[in-house]
Amino acid sequence: MADPEHLKIIQQGVEVWNEWRGKNRDVRPDLVGADLREASLSGADLSVADLSVADLSGAFLYKANLSGADLREASLSETYLTSAVLKQADLREAYLHKADLRGADLNQADLRGATLIETLISGAVLNGANLSGADLREAELSGADLSAAVLTRAVLTRAVLTGAVLYGADLSGADLNGANLSGANLSRADLREADLTQAVLVGTRLAEGANLSRCKIFGVSAWRLELDDTTEQADLIITGEDEPVVTVDNLEVAQFIYLLLHNEKIRDVIDAITSKVVLILGRFGDERKAVLDEIREALRHRDLTPVLVDFDKPASKDVTGAVETLARMARFVIADLTDPSSVPHELATIIPFMRTTPIIPIRLKGAGGYSMFDDLERSYPWVLPKYEYAEPAALIAALEKDVIGPAQAKAEELRSEPGMSPG
Repeated sequence: MADPEHLKIIQQGVEVWNEWRGKNRDVRPDLVGADLREASLSGADLSVADLSVADLSGAFLYKANLSGADLREASLSETYLTSAVLKQADLREAYLHKADLRGADLNQADLRGATLIETLISGAVLNGANLSGADLREAELSGADLSAAVLTRAVLTRAVLTGAVLYGADLSGADLNGANLSGANLSRADLREADLTQAVLVGTRLAEGANLSRCKIFGVSAWRLELDDTTEQADLIITGEDEPVVTVDNLEVAQFIYLLLHNEKIRDVIDAITSKVVLILGRFGDERKAVLDEIREALRHRDLTPVLVDFDKPASKDVTGAVETLARMARFVIADLTDPSSVPHELATIIPFMRTTPIIPIRLKGAGGYSMFDDLERSYPWVLPKYEYAEPAALIAALEKDVIGPAQAKAEELRSEPGMSPG
């Protein structure tokens, strides 16, 4: 139990207590099990004090110095610890339900097994703190500095960690189910086998070797992630507890893969895209809009969906990537070479990879040539012979027979070959 003399002194107020501490630096305050409920202790010097099992519920400890204090199993429910100094404090098994730790310094504090449900910790400094196994359910940790903190097996269910700094933190095996990690910095963090089920990861930084191996990410919301080549994403579990385990190695595509597996409508959409979309590439000035409209109308009559890329501006790397993505999803590609200012570059990029997507080139007779195209025709069986037309009216009249028909037939042929699939 608490030393009666020490208890009597602190009950006289902070001014008396701090004066006594200043004169007795060699004495360690003994306040074990003390009843200090709702005590006014703002600015009190409680450094290295033994407050284990003490009841500080509802106490005011604003800017109090608790560095090195023993607070094991102490009751700190609804305690005001704003801007308090808790460096190297021992808070193992402490009960901090609804405590206010905003701006507190918990550098290297030990919070193993502590309960911090609905605790306010925004802006707190917890770098290097040991929170292994701590109960931080629904804790408000937005903006908190948790860099290098140890949070192994910590319970952070529905905790708010928006903008928190978790650089180099150990979150292996932590329960982050439903946690909000938007804008948080988790670079170099160890998240192996953490539960990120239904967590929010919007604009979250996971670079510099952050390790998410074997994380549970069912229902995760991941957008605008900051990743790099060193981010470990192996064996991410995208299925729920009651489902067969399905793993992927990319957090950003995990949501799509799960939808693809479980949503029949999504599968129908993908099937519709790969079986109906026709990509049209070309440079279509005003004089060629009529031809373009006729091509699209003919495709629609075939229950096909035309998607146009009009190269009226110089191509860029981003455009090339987009064209390749669209081409991989398309049933076939119609490439107009009449004005070959940029289309040839796209074709040279995508043709080698389009093993199941026929490409049929069309060109107005007398238009500038594309010398390399003959080589592409000879090298890749999915490139059909060029169809040349004397005038737009001739092309329109021959669309079904000489352009769409052969492309459709080639698509069926390629996709029926063993081991071949769209894209």
